[in-house]
Amino acid sequence: MDKGFSGNPGMVSRARGTSPYTRAMPASEPAPPPFAAPSTRSGSATAAWWRSWWRSQSPTWQDRFALLVPLAAVLLFMAAIVSAFWYLRLEETDREQEAVKRDLEYGQQRLRLRLLERQEQLMRIARDISNQELDRVGFVSRAEALISQYPELQAVSWIDESERIVASHAAPTVPSNQLRVSGEALKPGETESFFSLARDLSQPVYSQPAGGLDPAPLLQLHVPLTGDGRFAGVVLAEYSIDSLLRYGMPTEVLSRYAVTFVDGSHGLLAGTPLPARGPASRWLPWRPRTIAYETPVSPVGNGMLVRAQAYRTSPGIVGSGLFWLVGTLSALTAWTLIATWGHTRRRLRAQAALVEETNFRRAMENSILTGMRALDMSGRITYVNAAFSQMTGWSAQELVGQTAPFSFWPESDYETLDQRLRDELGGKTTQGGFQVRMKRKNGSVFDARMYLSPLIDARGHQTGWMTSVTDITEPNRIRAQLSASYERFTVVLEALDASVSVAPLGSTELLFANKMYRQWFTEGGANGHLRLVAQAGVPDSSPGADGDDEVDGFMGLPTDTLTSAQTGNAEIFVEELGKWLEVRSRYFNWVDGRLAQMVIATDITPRRHAEEQAAQQAERAQSVSRLITMGEMASSVAHELNQPLSAISNYCGGMASRIKSGNITEEALLAALDKTAHQAQRAGQIIQRIRSFVKKSEPNRTLSDVAGIVDEAVELAQIELRRRNVRLSHYVAARLPAIMADPILIEQVLVNLLKNGAESIDQAERPLARRNVELRVVPRVQEDVAGIEFSVQDSGQGLAPEVLERLYEAFFSTKSEGMGIGLNLCRSIVESHHGRMQAQNLYNAADEITGCRFTFWIPLAKPGDGTANPAAAAASNKRTNA
Repeated sequence: MDKGFSGNPGMVSRARGTSPYTRAMPASEPAPPPFAAPSTRSGSATAAWWRSWWRSQSPTWQDRFALLVPLAAVLLFMAAIVSAFWYLRLEETDREQEAVKRDLEYGQQRLRLRLLERQEQLMRIARDISNQELDRVGFVSRAEALISQYPELQAVSWIDESERIVASHAAPTVPSNQLRVSGEALKPGETESFFSLARDLSQPVYSQPAGGLDPAPLLQLHVPLTGDGRFAGVVLAEYSIDSLLRYGMPTEVLSRYAVTFVDGSHGLLAGTPLPARGPASRWLPWRPRTIAYETPVSPVGNGMLVRAQAYRTSPGIVGSGLFWLVGTLSALTAWTLIATWGHTRRRLRAQAALVEETNFRRAMENSILTGMRALDMSGRITYVNAAFSQMTGWSAQELVGQTAPFSFWPESDYETLDQRLRDELGGKTTQGGFQVRMKRKNGSVFDARMYLSPLIDARGHQTGWMTSVTDITEPNRIRAQLSASYERFTVVLEALDASVSVAPLGSTELLFANKMYRQWFTEGGANGHLRLVAQAGVPDSSPGADGDDEVDGFMGLPTDTLTSAQTGNAEIFVEELGKWLEVRSRYFNWVDGRLAQMVIATDITPRRHAEEQAAQQAERAQSVSRLITMGEMASSVAHELNQPLSAISNYCGGMASRIKSGNITEEALLAALDKTAHQAQRAGQIIQRIRSFVKKSEPNRTLSDVAGIVDEAVELAQIELRRRNVRLSHYVAARLPAIMADPILIEQVLVNLLKNGAESIDQAERPLARRNVELRVVPRVQEDVAGIEFSVQDSGQGLAPEVLERLYEAFFSTKSEGMGIGLNLCRSIVESHHGRMQAQNLYNAADEITGCRFTFWIPLAKPGDGTANPAAAAASNKRTNA
């Protein structure tokens, strides 16, 4: 600040007609146009002054020519060097492209020979099958030898003309959902087109795999079978495309290039391509060009291509030191010329910046919404800005020069405001400002907050005070509304019939508790809150806990926005209250920014009692249902027991007669006793199975073996099926995983379904050849969840449409002596295991009902599932394996 600014800066600025924030310009620089007093000049005079001033500061055409000539020479030299290097780089790229093409053609020929060799071996197998020189066992043996010898082969299957699998063998690495089981038909749409093509062409046909699938598809080869001049099926070989790449391509090609298999639309089938370059790099002139070549895989066809991309192991010609040295020197030369030219314009830019800053300061002063007021040391107003005038309604001319009491003071607050002014002038300032009431020119009053700061001149002396004024009428109104809203919200929380408490994480401080919380936990504080959190298993630690400072105390908490995190629910029993409580927790930021936890505890004791009673009723209904089932099977059980008991009686009578006559040897006696003991053991096993089935026991879900459950159910159901002359066939897939289930309940479902199927066949009076029930147990995935599917299929009279609608309705039965609770309980048992049950009729080609199929699905045990009661699990497994 120059000497003219001594004293009050606001007064000096007004004398000059400029803002107090305007800086003094150096005397050595030419003055800008007179913005301070635009009324003294006309618009044309100001424009003429600007044009003459700019011409005096602009460089002449001679200066521009002297700069551009050497700059153009440097640029031409750089262009020549870049062109030469670019030509050399193109030649190098062409050589590399030819090498990629040559190596890939060699690798493709190796791969073609390998595929033709496998094709010839499979054709020999097909010829042996067509000549009936190879049976299923021999086919599996030769397929196993091929798969073990050639790792790219994943599976070899024999499929008849009706698209049903006769025999199949697969490598251990094939996923279970891609295994082909003997006796099953091909899935609709699966290889159907290629199967038909092999049948029509009578020659080997390769499939056209599609990329981008998970799991990766297999390359299929269909070799047709012919017998007696007609089509008899195909030999289906499935290749792993990834193994074909690994073992079919030469190792030297794989080590030199990134080799991949792609489909006809360039979807990735196998291999790892080079990563794509960023969008910005494609515009760089020195970026390396991608060197790649692709060709169809013969004899597969154009649906599968092999593609090779060369690794760039050297920077190339462009990356040589000579290129960068020349480029650097040329750039330095150009920079020197440009810097010299730029130095001539530095004075103009400095002057333009000064004018721009002056205008900016003035615009900023007029645009801010905060009122500014300056006082001298005697309390006289020396300056006000436009925002202060707009806030109070008085102009700057009316306010400047006033002393207390000011015109914007309300009459009722004179004494208070006068005391405030004396405190200001005495240096007693408040750090956070203070709130006052101010009056507008129209007489209305508003709330304002003032902040005080001293005005210091260039010599460090205080010349007055600067006060900033903010209108806080609207914030005060909003604060009052929030306070009223808080009171209403508190009344609602106090009236809730649930306990609500809020506490910061890792602290015993209780931030909020409603009336119900205070009634339940009378000791006060956050002890009740912490007990609920600990018993419900909700994390409540914070980073401030004891331990290593590097350990994250919030580990395990939700990682998304805390205000949108989902709540965690838990049901606990509080002994001191004698109540069951449902505890819900949620994390959020408290008003002071701390991470807090809200816990809502609701009394659910009546609901728990009702659930326990319902569970007891369901358990009793299941036990009664088993008793009813065995009651209905009583005559069959008696017949089954009569056979071993009659045999025992005959053996004993025969032994007694021969002993009396003395016509028996010790060996014959021992043999007769062994047969008697075997029949007694058989009768005991029948009774033990019935006793285990009808015995009332607590629900016990354990990891159970599916095959053991099916064997137990089949043994019990065979009694009833034999009495009704119904043949039972069952199939259980190999290596089925365990399920988390109650074995007795699953057995009950299977026995009920098998018995119902036999009764349906009996009612339909089917001939002996059509009296059969089939039980199948296979793995099945439903909605991306793995599980086990149990299906019972009979050849009875099926279900009427009106019966299907009410099939699972309690106490509804189509049998005259039935109670109507069997299928209802079966579905309840399946749904309690998180499974599903359904029924459907079977039809023939004439749309006649030929039977019915009941299917239920149980999900597999999760990896974390285990047996809650080890002793009970051991007992259950022992009973299952008996």
